Amino acid sequence: MSQVVKRYMRELFLSSAAYVLLIILSTLITRVFPDSPWRGLVAVTPVIPAMFMVMAFVRYLNGIDELQQRIQLMAIGFSAGVTGLLTFTYGFLETIGFPHIPLIWIFPTLIILWGFGAAFFSRKYQ
Repeated sequence: MSQVVKRYMRELFLSSAAYVLLIILSTLITRVFPDSPWRGLVAVTPVIPAMFMVMAFVRYLNGIDELQQRIQLMAIGFSAGVTGLLTFTYGFLETIGFPHIPLIWIFPTLIILWGFGAAFFSRKYQ
């Protein structure tokens, strides 16, 4: 495993652990203090480690070779396009009575589709 991948995995693991911890803490705090004026600020604290995850990924992209960068670009483009079409389509379906889906599911959808795209485009170049 290359140094770039090791660094990325370490940064991703630490950021993910902080994210999970802050999700739990922020949920507990907002439930215990439902009338607090700080409730909104506390609710969005898990975004901080998520930003570190994004920064780790950008550093990873800068450290990999051109072929891997191309694969990641294709995977991200695929993910963004499909997520955009899915949310656009479902937005129309909501206007005719389909149940509302919270926005919090868009980012996980992007990540899952990016994984599928990365696997697909990696196989294309083998």
